[in-house]
Amino acid sequence: MDKSTAALATAIGGRVKQERQARSWTLDQLAQAAGVSRRMVVNVEQGAANPSVGTLLRISDALGIGLPALVDSPRPKPVAVTRSGDGAALWTSASGGRGVLVAGTESPDVVELWDWTFEPNDRHASEAHARGTKELLQVREGSVILVVAGETFALEAGDAVSFPGDVEHSYANTGSDLARFSLAVFEPGVGSGHRPEASGAAPTSGEGN
Repeated sequence: MDKSTAALATAIGGRVKQERQARSWTLDQLAQAAGVSRRMVVNVEQGAANPSVGTLLRISDALGIGLPALVDSPRPKPVAVTRSGDGAALWTSASGGRGVLVAGTESPDVVELWDWTFEPNDRHASEAHARGTKELLQVREGSVILVVAGETFALEAGDAVSFPGDVEHSYANTGSDLARFSLAVFEPGVGSGHRPEASGAAPTSGEGN
């Protein structure tokens, strides 16, 4: 990891640990609630991992705080400004593509705003998000191939699309030029159904991916 990636991983790890301890959860409890392995939670908290966006979503949902809260310090902010270049790059490709979370709202109804840059042949596949998740995408430069639940859509600069985020979906740049798109993700009721105490029994193991 480069310096900026390592710093972000450390910040995310500290926030995950803080939120977990505030709930008096064990590592195993968080792992089971998030559907990831205990080792993954340990690695994230130690800043030793570069987890996928999907893994971070699972952990933030389990904590009931939403993905934007993992990359920012918890404090009252009626207006939050992210300066150009200061967003959290949570996805990168070997060729230099980036998925940057530039803004977000607090739980329970979380909205994320992303700036994605795809080099030629870049592709990002996403598992189904929490039920009720919606996404809005607008291509700002180049062309993007969007696949939603097996259906393919070819999008050019200026095209926009809305689609359910609670099914498998992917984005790809199959052209020879750079592609860039903005993505908004709405996830309602973050945290509901994930908290260990909701089941009346504390989980004891952390099986998952």
